[in-house]
Amino acid sequence: MRAGGEGLSAGGEGLSAADEILDIVDENDRLIGQSPRGEAYARGLRHRCVFIQARDAEGRIFVHRRTPIKLVFPSLYDMFVGGVVGAGEAYDTAALREAEEELGVTGLPLPRYLFKFLYDDGAGQTWWSAVYEVRCDLPVQPQAEEVAWHDFLPEDEVRRRLSDWEWVPDGLAAYERLRAFRSKG
Repeated sequence: MRAGGEGLSAGGEGLSAADEILDIVDENDRLIGQSPRGEAYARGLRHRCVFIQARDAEGRIFVHRRTPIKLVFPSLYDMFVGGVVGAGEAYDTAALREAEEELGVTGLPLPRYLFKFLYDDGAGQTWWSAVYEVRCDLPVQPQAEEVAWHDFLPEDEVRRRLSDWEWVPDGLAAYERLRAFRSKG
């Protein structure tokens, strides 16, 4: 489950991430209700997330290892930045917000939308996942409470590490779909 900005909600300073209100959607990504994030996670309510692949000027992919205190997927590696889409927030808006928050930068170009898919882990956790890409030529300063390690890695190294490192499962699913998407283009 994507979990960017776990300390504070996007629009509610002082609220915990579990209190952040999310739009709950159906299998066609149509709004059917709203719920606090903590309840949505606990009950497996379908919501919306964004995945942004950030590359530097040399085309290397931003890869990071999540801290052990993350709400979901602690200590796992990810090749995307991203997180949940807040209630009433557009995917595009969430993509820019999450990319800047997680990379620790301001002034990124608007991430480019690529495609959307329904992630389902087969165990009751499912969310609509919009995949984006963005070029980041700025020096990154990820939040220490969210990112234990980071680097920009060449794509061939990311591929080599797929079997060596433990990756967040939704990010791995997005990466596989992104590779298929690019091979068709």
